[in-house]
Amino acid sequence: MDTTIGSVPTASDAAAPPPAPAAATAPREATLGRHLARRLAEVGARDVFTVPGDFNRHAARRARGGGGGRGTAGAINAVAGAFSENLPVVCIVGGPNSNDYGSNRILHHTIGLPDFTQELRCFQTVTCYQAVVNNLEDAHEQIDAAISTAIKESKPVYISISCNLPSIPHPTFSRHPVPFFLSPRLSNQMNLEAAVETAAAFLNKAVKPVLVGGPRLRVAKACKSFVELADACGYPVAAMPSAKGLVPEHHPRFIGTYWGAVSTPFCAEIVESADAYLFAGPIFNDYSSVGYSLLLKKEKAIIVQPDRVVIGHGPAFGCVLMKNFLHALSARLKKNTAAYENYRRIYVPPGEPPLSEPGEPLRVNVLFQHIQKMLSANSAVIAETGDSWFNCQKLKLPEGCGYEFQMQYGSIGWSVGATLGYAQAAKDKRVIACIGDGSFQVTAQEVSTMLRWGQKSIIFLINNGGYTIEVEIHDGPYNVIKNWNYTGVVEAFHNGEGKCYTAKVRTEEELKEAIEEAQGPKKDCLCFIEVIVHKDDTSKELLEWGSRVSAANSRPPNPQ
Repeated sequence: MDTTIGSVPTASDAAAPPPAPAAATAPREATLGRHLARRLAEVGARDVFTVPGDFNRHAARRARGGGGGRGTAGAINAVAGAFSENLPVVCIVGGPNSNDYGSNRILHHTIGLPDFTQELRCFQTVTCYQAVVNNLEDAHEQIDAAISTAIKESKPVYISISCNLPSIPHPTFSRHPVPFFLSPRLSNQMNLEAAVETAAAFLNKAVKPVLVGGPRLRVAKACKSFVELADACGYPVAAMPSAKGLVPEHHPRFIGTYWGAVSTPFCAEIVESADAYLFAGPIFNDYSSVGYSLLLKKEKAIIVQPDRVVIGHGPAFGCVLMKNFLHALSARLKKNTAAYENYRRIYVPPGEPPLSEPGEPLRVNVLFQHIQKMLSANSAVIAETGDSWFNCQKLKLPEGCGYEFQMQYGSIGWSVGATLGYAQAAKDKRVIACIGDGSFQVTAQEVSTMLRWGQKSIIFLINNGGYTIEVEIHDGPYNVIKNWNYTGVVEAFHNGEGKCYTAKVRTEEELKEAIEEAQGPKKDCLCFIEVIVHKDDTSKELLEWGSRVSAANSRPPNPQ
């Protein structure tokens, strides 16, 4: 082992030099970087977000991916969020030079110890597979294993590649490798038939059953099967808050969001009074259950998860795919519209906000009344953690309108980066983002990237002077923030390059003018509309939800 401090290792003490014969026998194009890029393209990746860094400069140029060192540490929050939401993210990291492994050297962009595993250990809890590629012999196998695991598990994976390897040819990276292929997951047929038979008997004897869609419909790829079941059975259809956008709101028997005490009006009454309910892909956490206050009984429930069905207190059926189960069940249920007829009897259409007086300060409910009118099949809504969760839940999504928010992980500031990513991937839709001022201050710099890439999103920055959602859960002086000139910040990002429109609105008249500009002359621009509202103009749903979640979090320890 070399003991000279700060010197470059010689060939004799190099820990893992690239094999010399490989470059002579492999085509110049057959490099690790090109293989990685090819594999990502084969699984549908078209855009890659890169954090600049010297460790990943070769990987980024050759494979168009990743972040290294300090950039990787910054990315871990996003990767953790993707893990919680079951999203197959491939995190590609530029790792130490292959010759530095085992050298006992200290590298920059680390915590100052000669231990190159600390970053890997950080990612082990937020990824489902980790590959450390520091030689070319097994790189092909490790990369393919990581990408296939991300797709199969629908979770993030971590790939660290030594920074000196991506541009080196090797025979294993042939120009025409075997095409990427994954064997499809299948249900156990006997378990599937037993689960369907038991569930059909359970539901067919019920008087007023209901259907509720949950967020895991997406990872199970079961949205179409859920609609097929809803069409066949005649039950009223509701969505959990984190499933908004997965359950079609134009369905003739859609009754709204089931969210306990803060549900869409009349929805909770129908769900909680049912004598049987089927939840497809639910997640019952403290947020979605409003501090564990849902009035549901396990003996009345069928819980369908991506690969498991549980009926009441039992039995449970494993190795049953949700999409297969819902499809098969749709042919076995008797049509029953009793619960939906009950809903129609008690339903009262929502009222309209009172008209604003000329010059009256803008109210949040008036803002969302105008946002509702902007929605179409060519739009998508991004709702930030906070009061926008509750206001956006009230929006009626037209067919084809996208919707995203992050309920499980709930990272404040998530929506700015999510707006960037969604707009880059779905160029056929115009993103409408609703973001609070406190959240925006966490990740505001991503607007610069939106401008660089010519995105045309409309961002409503709701300026109410602080972290409203945190005030309702646990108030304190730390929830008050320094007010920014938000339109000024965006104009500074713009700096005369690209297309940008900003407006600061305080009244309904000013809001109308700004929206008309954003949808008319400025429709090809990134539009940033700062909406100034009173700090106490908060949805009643947030107040109720916040008090219940706060109570749940403040429970004293159980007696020993």
